[in-house]
Amino acid sequence: MSAPELKKNRPSLSLRVPAPKCRPGDAPDFSKVDLPAAGAVPRPPVDVAPAKIRDLAFSLIRVLDEKGRAVGDWNPKLDAETLRRGLKHMITTRVFDDRMYRAQRQGKTSFYMKCTGEEAIAIAQAFALDRHDMCFPSYRQQGLLIARGYPLVTMMNQIYSNAQDPIKGRQLPIMYSTKEFGFFTISGNLGTQFPQAVGWAMASAYKGDDRIAATWIGDGTTAEGDFHYACNFASIYRAPVILNVVNNQWAISSFAGIAGGDESTFASRGIGYGLPALRVDGNDFLAVYAATQWAAERARGNLGATLIELYSYRAEAHSTSDDPSRYRPADEAKAWPLGDPIERLKQHLIALGEWDEARHEAAVKDATEQVRAANAEASANGTLGEGKIVSVKTIFEDVYKDMPWHIRRQRQDLGY
Repeated sequence: MSAPELKKNRPSLSLRVPAPKCRPGDAPDFSKVDLPAAGAVPRPPVDVAPAKIRDLAFSLIRVLDEKGRAVGDWNPKLDAETLRRGLKHMITTRVFDDRMYRAQRQGKTSFYMKCTGEEAIAIAQAFALDRHDMCFPSYRQQGLLIARGYPLVTMMNQIYSNAQDPIKGRQLPIMYSTKEFGFFTISGNLGTQFPQAVGWAMASAYKGDDRIAATWIGDGTTAEGDFHYACNFASIYRAPVILNVVNNQWAISSFAGIAGGDESTFASRGIGYGLPALRVDGNDFLAVYAATQWAAERARGNLGATLIELYSYRAEAHSTSDDPSRYRPADEAKAWPLGDPIERLKQHLIALGEWDEARHEAAVKDATEQVRAANAEASANGTLGEGKIVSVKTIFEDVYKDMPWHIRRQRQDLGY
């Protein structure tokens, strides 16, 4: 029998193209989401060898149970006042997002991105990190700034690209930057902040400093080369950095399976690099805090980096340019089995006797008033297409320490 005839008996090759289980019009189905009981995952010592905790990359660290109680080894045992501050910051972040979303729809800014359903991640991690640690965020960590006390007015000035914009109109709205608050410039080229954070952490260690770095990307970005470069350098040089992957199930319109989420957990990718890898309930404020605190202690003890997968769900659209009703069930967010992070922390405080519905309503009202006042002040400085904008002369600034003669001449030609 000839070779061509033999080949005819072979099956035809084919490719598998991953597809989400549910599409618009389908009933949401999270039946395959495996959730271990709260408190079931043990907390290892900070100096544990990564090879001994590989199972943590496949489980899920949870502290808050269905009744709002904090249980298990990972319970950070935070005092009630810290929990209340965390809840208030989460409320403020959500109220801020809602107001800025409406501003975009009113034509006052060109673009906005909400972090609805993910507030516990940024706020809890801000609490677990030192105020002077350096953050290399993606675009849903506005809670870091809010928790660190960055002025809401300044955030809005940047969103509106007005004359008081601290970045002078050189960035997209929501891509904040502030050295004073340890918030590295957000990059629209997703993934770049991972190797940058590792490099900063290596420099901090090289100088004998005591500050660590933390960085965030989404599940989709783990498919980019920057993720792997960062893991490799972080592992080899034991960089004092926390590598956070926010798995919120969706990139802009592709589900996590396109990035490999159906093959294994995103946390498990750290195993191949010899990194300790934790998988955490991202809607559990206490679990996020505890895991981040563990990783921070490890980094400060010169034990190297930790990869954390924060398991959550993007409740709103990817951005104001996105329509999620075109690629997922409209009510899928409500069916997410890990619930709403604000509601869960609220119920925990109520169970402790440290909160109630009246205080919660007052907190929402207070946050709404703060955001409204900040918006009025920022709007007075100008919004998109209305009011004052950054002077043209600023395009010649912040590039050279000493401005060359030909750049100075160009500025003079424009009348400045």
